[in-house]
Amino acid sequence: MYKILIIEDESRVASLLQNGLEENSYQTMVAYDGFMGLRLFQAHSFDLVISDVVLPKMDGFELCKEIRKLNPHIPILMLTALGTTDDKLDGFDAGADDYMVKPFDFRELNARLKVLLKRGNGNTQDLPQELIYADLRIDLQKKNAERNGIPVKLSPKEYNLLLYMVENADRVLSRVEIAEKVWNTHFDTGTNFIDVYINYLRKKIDRDFEPKLIHTKAGMGFILTDKL
Repeated sequence: MYKILIIEDESRVASLLQNGLEENSYQTMVAYDGFMGLRLFQAHSFDLVISDVVLPKMDGFELCKEIRKLNPHIPILMLTALGTTDDKLDGFDAGADDYMVKPFDFRELNARLKVLLKRGNGNTQDLPQELIYADLRIDLQKKNAERNGIPVKLSPKEYNLLLYMVENADRVLSRVEIAEKVWNTHFDTGTNFIDVYINYLRKKIDRDFEPKLIHTKAGMGFILTDKL
């Protein structure tokens, strides 16, 4: 049975989450501020964290960073009323794996949790240790990257995006596919967060190196290739 930490200062929402999750056979614990959430995370073992952003004592972005220091791999879903592109980028930069905006449909939340838990608990014994494309190397165990032997510092979401592009090298990836596969969300045409992250990667992966690997296909999406 999976154990989920809920960090939510609004008691009505916390109760809704706790009851709904326990009806779906999850175990839960609830914290009502960021500091309490961090203390519970340090004291207990969890399989997933759901956190609000606007919290007393420690906000959700700072809390996410602290949790990531303690456990780089635990799935974290941010559930908040803050829904702008900048809010989402801040959440992903802090280390969140997914981001949902209130009000939310519990069925969608449950579906996203299943995806995150499956990903977080997959069997990695037979997976390769690294991925190499041209002079780009990704260490799958340490979750870092280098280009031409030079380390490239990536945020968790930059790493996940790069990993997906390398796994699908030489194939055009639409924004819809990237949103669904990397962010576990439907692509919102009113936001440009995918383009923002592509630009982040270009600055780190391509700006100081040749050949350029990340390319835009107008009206189609993006492709990682050394053949253009």
